[in-house]
Amino acid sequence: MESLEKVLATVNSVIIGKSTEVSLVLAGILSRGHLLLEDVPGTGKTTLCKVLAKSLGCSFKRIQFTPDLMPSDIIGLSIYDKGKEAFVFQPGPVMSQFVLADEINRASPKTQAALLEAMAEKQVTIDGKTFPLPDPFIVVATQNPIEYEGTYPLPEAQLDRFTLKVSLGYPEESDENEIVQLTGSHDPSDKVKKVMKAGEISIMQAEIDKIFLSDPLRNYIVKLAGATRTHSDLILGVSSRAAQHLYRVAKSRAYLASRNYVLPDDIKSMVKAVFSHRIVLRPEARLKGKNEITVIEEIINQVFVPVVPVDRD
Repeated sequence: MESLEKVLATVNSVIIGKSTEVSLVLAGILSRGHLLLEDVPGTGKTTLCKVLAKSLGCSFKRIQFTPDLMPSDIIGLSIYDKGKEAFVFQPGPVMSQFVLADEINRASPKTQAALLEAMAEKQVTIDGKTFPLPDPFIVVATQNPIEYEGTYPLPEAQLDRFTLKVSLGYPEESDENEIVQLTGSHDPSDKVKKVMKAGEISIMQAEIDKIFLSDPLRNYIVKLAGATRTHSDLILGVSSRAAQHLYRVAKSRAYLASRNYVLPDDIKSMVKAVFSHRIVLRPEARLKGKNEITVIEEIINQVFVPVVPVDRD
């Protein structure tokens, strides 16, 4: 846990005033998940990814998604080597431990699918040969929520592959003052140093798997997921994959809090980030001023929260 505390301290020293969001992102990574950062430009999404990758000791690649980006630009391709008289695989940037897919919704659906297949299978296939991806393998994709011209929004089936959706949002005035004061000629991530080894992530993930989550709390997760499928304001509720992801990130949050058991608050604090990009509102609900977050808040308030003992060793 000491190394995780150092990671959080390092990231929070660069990403000012966003400790809650940073903890969400780290919980998603520890749950073996991939993340979607949706926010307006200039809020620190790319910087957050670079700082996290460095502090976690992961190899890092950034892919700028554009309309002309091809699947081979992501996963790699086989090139004929005259000397060897054979095709040789040239790995693409996806063969890295931490991959930033910047503005993912600017690429064509075919190119998006190439990355999302790698996310799901943890491998890529080129000319009939399968190549495993490194461990850990973390994808953080970014997209702009308001600029739709020249974009290809991710369909629901692809959005479902992302464990969490997180928005950093604009900083508070006091935090922005500090950000402006720190402005210099160098990238703020340049000063960040590795504080743990990438291999430690797998060890922590194994420890998180052992964290206790009671039967009533597991049933609570199932009921939250089920409530999205019957809510009158929703066309589409969440999948069973969403319930699985909520189960895992609740354990990750407990781990970050130095507990070996999950509390209801661990689940409640993660529901919005896990469910918000997976549900689809009815048009009439938006006309009434509702959005994904307000509907999820209604569901959280409606579903009975079980009482569980907290005196576990």
